[in-house]
Amino acid sequence: KTIFKAIFLVTIVLTIAMYWYDQYIFYFTDEYDFMNEQGFSEELWCPEDSNVAVINIHGNIVTYLTEPSYQEESDSTLPDSVSSEEIVAYIDEIEKDNNIKAVIVEIDSYGGYPVASEEIMNALKRMVKPTIAVIREGAVSGAYLIASGADRIYASEMSDVGGIGITASYLDYSQKNRQEGIIYQQLSSGKFKDTGDPDKELTTEEKELYMRDIKILHEAFVKRIAENRGLDIEKVEKLADGSTMLGKAAKENGLIDEIGNIYDAKEWIKNELKIEPSLCLLKHKTR
Repeated sequence: KTIFKAIFLVTIVLTIAMYWYDQYIFYFTDEYDFMNEQGFSEELWCPEDSNVAVINIHGNIVTYLTEPSYQEESDSTLPDSVSSEEIVAYIDEIEKDNNIKAVIVEIDSYGGYPVASEEIMNALKRMVKPTIAVIREGAVSGAYLIASGADRIYASEMSDVGGIGITASYLDYSQKNRQEGIIYQQLSSGKFKDTGDPDKELTTEEKELYMRDIKILHEAFVKRIAENRGLDIEKVEKLADGSTMLGKAAKENGLIDEIGNIYDAKEWIKNELKIEPSLCLLKHKTR
């Protein structure tokens, strides 16, 4: 009994000692200070020798994230979203960090809001440090716009790339409503105020309004891709039919630079910057 008691007490003492040792390492070392100085707290994992930051662009691209409702939290099919508000803040912090020599943007997204995508693209273009986009499953529409803001783009042969185009399509329930005896009553201060309401048919004038804005957005999209990738605008216009292409075709058409992945990006950094890449992983919030 005495031996068992001794073993039990030793186990308790060791457990307590390990707990307080972990607390000391976290709160009283450079890693904790660095994390708090950068303002990333638990969302940043950086070894002491980190010199390359990795930012994830996963899921739907939005301008900012709101707190999800209980129903949203319980919905396992709800896709992740990433906000330009957070990503741009990360990029600005990284640019000021002298320890970070390059940035890898890992992209797995099929687009999102145009302004949010443009904000992240512009933040990448402002960076003095080298930026490398690595496309995984896909970088489509706004996500490809972000990728185009990087100095160099890698993608798998099987990656889905491009989708240069604009859509504002939606479902029209007006025919179904008529069949069910539902009548739409327009009560608006102007004839265009309820444009796009799925319970009413789109008039010719309303469609022209939408197509006017879609054309403006499309032209801006094409112009930015042409500028970012150093391509003739006429060539991008031919590619900008809204379709996507796999990595091999994307390389042939100048939408990416090389077939590869994050390891190839690290090798490029090693050869070009003459450093051994040590990754700092930025785990931003998603919804």
